[in-house]
Amino acid sequence: MTDFVVRAQLILLARTLHVPVERLAHLEKLGAQRLHELQDRISRTLFEQHNPVFDRMSKLVPIIPLRISIPIVQHVVPPVMTGRAAGAVGVRYPRKAAEAVRLLEVSYAADCAPYLDPRTVGQLADVAPPEPVVRIVNEMLVRRDYVTAGPFLAYATPELVRAVEEGVPDDEGLIRSAAYAYSGAAVSAVVRQLLDGGTRLPAMLGTVVDGSKELRLAALSVFARCDDDVIAAVGDILLASTPPSAIADLITTVVAAGGTPDVLRFTGQLHTPALLRLALNPGIGDVAEQLVTACEGCTEVALWRGMLELLARTPGEVRRHAGARLSQLDPATLHMLPTIAQAARLWPPLLWVLAGADVDAQALMAQRWARAPRLHLEVLERRIQDQRLEPLLAALTATLRLYH
Repeated sequence: MTDFVVRAQLILLARTLHVPVERLAHLEKLGAQRLHELQDRISRTLFEQHNPVFDRMSKLVPIIPLRISIPIVQHVVPPVMTGRAAGAVGVRYPRKAAEAVRLLEVSYAADCAPYLDPRTVGQLADVAPPEPVVRIVNEMLVRRDYVTAGPFLAYATPELVRAVEEGVPDDEGLIRSAAYAYSGAAVSAVVRQLLDGGTRLPAMLGTVVDGSKELRLAALSVFARCDDDVIAAVGDILLASTPPSAIADLITTVVAAGGTPDVLRFTGQLHTPALLRLALNPGIGDVAEQLVTACEGCTEVALWRGMLELLARTPGEVRRHAGARLSQLDPATLHMLPTIAQAARLWPPLLWVLAGADVDAQALMAQRWARAPRLHLEVLERRIQDQRLEPLLAALTATLRLYH
């Protein structure tokens, strides 16, 4: 999970508890998943405690016409109470809920949105008409309330996504909202539908390339959490339509801002032509060592895949620096690297990165690998032969033989 998702869960928890988010800052170390579970349990408990009250309120719905009650509610009832009651009313009377959404003033509806019961948002999304929802989304984006808009993506129906695609012009707002959504599967489904839609996603990518550092980080967080084929399709569009200089600026900016893990998750799923185009970009040479460093102590295969598959295709000088940095990773990381390479089928790109390293770096790597528990010299030599890298990896194999 990214920092955006962690931040969103922290804000949602603070809203549920009615405390400033700063008072919960110490909980950030729990991570997105545990914060999400904690917020869900607390929210569930609070809403269940208030269910009797909400049930009594919902019984009034068939009695009082909405055209009479809605204006009164908007002038008398605080948005926090309306938002919390809306779930119970909507579940019991879905058609009335859909009509109420049409009648609510946009600004009042946006005030209520942060307080909706998360468990009922999905049920309301199924019955709410897209047009007023789009107006409410636009209002939330004008307010830059991305944390509230983000979770609604988890329940966006295909019809609503189409309506948002056509009726919400704020590319940056949509991207920032998606970055705060907890469900990676939901984010991926939305991006997939935008891919199928035609022109909106390329336009959004253009906004990202021309945008701020924060927007670039948010976008990469979104795309890195998508399904593999969605990432590949986004990468095809991005690298085919963006000048190399802009790609270089994008990558170096994101890496400098701490977004290296998402860069690697993204690059690891690119189609070969796009991956090669990125590998030959001059900007990769500027960040190659940082990409390697991001994998130190890491057991996440996606990061290793992104780093190795990308750097294996870079020019020789880039691989020389990358191979040297790889050999300098801590011994524990290098000891487990053969196991990761074997399990994830990453031996070919790993060997190509090492083939670019100088003699000293290969010798140092061999010294580390000599103590690796699952490295068999005969198997390694066969893999080197398969890639026809014997001359380029002679220092590595010669040093390993000294230890066997």
